[in-house]
Amino acid sequence: MPHLNRLARAAVIAASVAALVACAQVKSFLPGQKPEAVATAPAKPPKQDKAPAARTPAVNPLILPAGAWPQASSDVAPDPQIRFGSLPNGMRYALMKNATPPGEAALRLHFRAGSLNESDDQQGLAHFLEHMAFNGSKAIPEGEMVKILERNGLAFGADTNASTGFDETVYQLNLPKTDDATVDVSLQMMRETAGELLIAADAVDRERGVVLSEERARDTPGWQTYKKRLEFQMKGQLPPRRYAIGQVEILKTASRDRIAAFYDGFYRPERATLVMVGDFDLDAMEAKIKARFGDWTARGPDGGEPDLGDVAPRKPEALVAIQPGSPTALQITWMSPPQLRKDSLAKRRDDVVRQLGFAVLNRRFSALTRGAEPPFISAGAFKGDQLHAAEVTSIAVTSRPGEWQTALTAAMTEQRRAMKYGVLQPELDREIEEYRTVFKARVAGAATRRTPGLAAEIVGSLGDAEVVTSPAQDLELFETIVKDLKADTVSAALKASFAGEGPLIFLATPTAVDGAEVAVMETYQASLKGDVSAPTAAAQVSWPYESFGTPGKIVEQKDIVDLDVTTVRFANGVRLTVKPTKFRDDQILVRVRIGSGTLSLPSDKQSTTWAAPAIIEGGLGKITTEDMERVLASRVYNASFGIEDDAFTLAGYTRPDDAELQMQVLAAYATDAAWRPAAFQRIRNVAATYDEQYQATTGGMLARDLAGLLHGGDRRWTWPTPAEIKATDLSQVKAAVAPALADGPIEVVIVGDITVDKAIEITADTFGALPKRAEATPLPASARVVGFPAPNAEPLKLFHNGRADQSAALVVWRTDDFFANVQKARNINVMAEVIGLRLTDELREKQGATYSPNASSNASAVWTDWGYVMASVEVPPGQDEAFFRDVDKITAELAANPPTEDEMTRAKKPYLERLSKNQQTNEFWAGQLAGAQTDARRLDSVRSQLAGVERVSAADVQAAAREFLGKDKAWRLVVVPKEK
Repeated sequence: MPHLNRLARAAVIAASVAALVACAQVKSFLPGQKPEAVATAPAKPPKQDKAPAARTPAVNPLILPAGAWPQASSDVAPDPQIRFGSLPNGMRYALMKNATPPGEAALRLHFRAGSLNESDDQQGLAHFLEHMAFNGSKAIPEGEMVKILERNGLAFGADTNASTGFDETVYQLNLPKTDDATVDVSLQMMRETAGELLIAADAVDRERGVVLSEERARDTPGWQTYKKRLEFQMKGQLPPRRYAIGQVEILKTASRDRIAAFYDGFYRPERATLVMVGDFDLDAMEAKIKARFGDWTARGPDGGEPDLGDVAPRKPEALVAIQPGSPTALQITWMSPPQLRKDSLAKRRDDVVRQLGFAVLNRRFSALTRGAEPPFISAGAFKGDQLHAAEVTSIAVTSRPGEWQTALTAAMTEQRRAMKYGVLQPELDREIEEYRTVFKARVAGAATRRTPGLAAEIVGSLGDAEVVTSPAQDLELFETIVKDLKADTVSAALKASFAGEGPLIFLATPTAVDGAEVAVMETYQASLKGDVSAPTAAAQVSWPYESFGTPGKIVEQKDIVDLDVTTVRFANGVRLTVKPTKFRDDQILVRVRIGSGTLSLPSDKQSTTWAAPAIIEGGLGKITTEDMERVLASRVYNASFGIEDDAFTLAGYTRPDDAELQMQVLAAYATDAAWRPAAFQRIRNVAATYDEQYQATTGGMLARDLAGLLHGGDRRWTWPTPAEIKATDLSQVKAAVAPALADGPIEVVIVGDITVDKAIEITADTFGALPKRAEATPLPASARVVGFPAPNAEPLKLFHNGRADQSAALVVWRTDDFFANVQKARNINVMAEVIGLRLTDELREKQGATYSPNASSNASAVWTDWGYVMASVEVPPGQDEAFFRDVDKITAELAANPPTEDEMTRAKKPYLERLSKNQQTNEFWAGQLAGAQTDARRLDSVRSQLAGVERVSAADVQAAAREFLGKDKAWRLVVVPKEK
């Protein structure tokens, strides 16, 4: 249901995704996307330009009259499956019936108000108010809202959540059922949030610590870089002075009256839109909404619209931002006043034509990254509206440390080539074909789109007043736009996109740059000199992997009727497991498991598998990755490589029409991976930048070191040092993986919109046709033993280089592996849920000490006697001892007394609903069926999953606490700031 322009953006973004992943802060500038929902700010307010004289903000045509939907003033017709309406008070609603998954619903309440609507002394209070929505209303006492939802099967965080951005606040509930009781309590919650919050002073004071904890946790190098870039680009405008997290001093001292003033000014019917998608009767749901929200009235005058400021006249200019822990990244930006065009067929045509031009440019950037001597790690160009305050065109580039000059020169050279010569018709035709493939796939899968995604699409259209259209409408309009579309037309649109103020060249670097801004401008000016050559059309190639030999013969076939699963064994030893489903139309998942994965690697030698993605990026012996993408542009396929505990995996997703091709792609990687050195070098260049980024935050240190620590220092799980990364060569990576690919046992799992006969046919033609594979060799029991950290009285300390007030603490208790006692493993899982409830009640609700208390459990299905329960928290330095005391108290009480009936309900119902939802997905079955042919226990565990959790009693939880928890059984870890 995302309309045509939104899908067009997605296709361009995908073409440059590497650049955006490597420099994650760039994502807030993607066309049509919002900045991070909740952002952080430094302890002291940043220096600000002198405020301009008061003036009347320009009228924004995208702000609609109360109760109006954009289709009323557009020639774009809305999706006929959505019921759009409004109440007399001005509140809008959009309802859509959808039964994927059956019996569920997604409820969203959107307010057209965010941090941009705050006054100077309210900075951060829009987000603070979002927190207060869970802290008491006229009908629901403080602390009860989340508990009521948990009793109805909604998990806090996963199903019950909210976010605040620059220009919107969104509350979300994912309902596990659509019976009257669940719907009525959920609508009541939203109605209480809309107009009945208490915002009690004592509750505000308790919540301050939670909001400040969130500020600390979100303040990362990426966020600091984002702020510096936004302040540079939007000089003199409002957005850089209105981050959602606000100012720390205001958060510490703001009165409840200032929060209430924002509530009264902006939580109003005419600013609200209720979106509900799910398995319900539209008439009945509409009646409930009218009855529940019809009496909602505003409490005072509207808060008004913010003055976002004008785009300032700018000449070419540079800023160097030194940010330890950040990658070396450039953003070259041209700024223009916002266009603010209403949604229309003409606008959509212009958008798609322009985005096709960017798709060609991004494809050229991608080709440069895959060359023998790539000038940068990644690059991507994009254009779009920025918060209705500016029109932004940017080229985002990530370079190797110290090589920003080469990266800047190469990016500008390619931009100049596009400006001088435009795009070639073959390039354009390729991008059109890829877009067409995306749109057709959307149409084919339209009937089984998932409910939360549909709700998100409708909510995503609100900020820009976009008409929500169906996949069929999008495809039809796209075909109209691209019919007879010429490269000259697209070239003109691309060239026009780079007009504007600037360019503004922002360089983020972890270390100082000689010459700073002067050096950047000199490099930029030098990049404009000299001529650029015309682009050349790529040579035509064909797909060379259509035959793998004589199709394999079946020697055994069995039906597992109760699970609707079929297993097959071919004469060459390849095994196939198939489960046809109707969860998602036109979706097929394939997983090919080869060899023994981590089990086959040495435990005392640093693993090189961090570089294993080079197998995919390196392409195939008979065709490069770039040529492969071009020749298969009209096809839906995917290839990824992973390393699981007991197998190396090749995985992909496709549609029925391309299922045979998908198998050919995976079989080609299994038998003829090229292992091109340039691809490995790119992976190594990226990995070499990670260590400093890891060290910059508490979360980064845990991401780097925790897996290795929890496996007793086993080198298969540790992250390599920069020196080890530098010393690794391609032959080492290949030696770890290639032998298994060449001769290891193969298991194929296919799940989704496919018949058993078709799955057998395409497997027989590919993996079944390979030479006979080695049989799986039983491993000695000792191979499945892995280390675990011993209990400690004094916590182990890790040190980060980030803010001095950031730290984290965690406690881990060792448990059993999954198959040691399956029911006991489920008892432990529920115990972890109970611990999580108690941590949240104590640390967040009562003490207001932290934003993120968490408890989780893990039990291995591969490693003997390896499992754990973990409790973790973000707290300021020095508060870890209090956390450890609270955890000791909670676990001691759980061992002494069973959880209450209410706790068991609140723990089990959301957990069961989560498991039930998972079982309605292809992803769940693709994972659960892996290894099932050689280990029948896996199928038995699937059969008993829900019933096993259902039977967990309070006494079982208490018994698990007595057996596994305890002060003397705990391993403790803290991550604290390094002394400077």
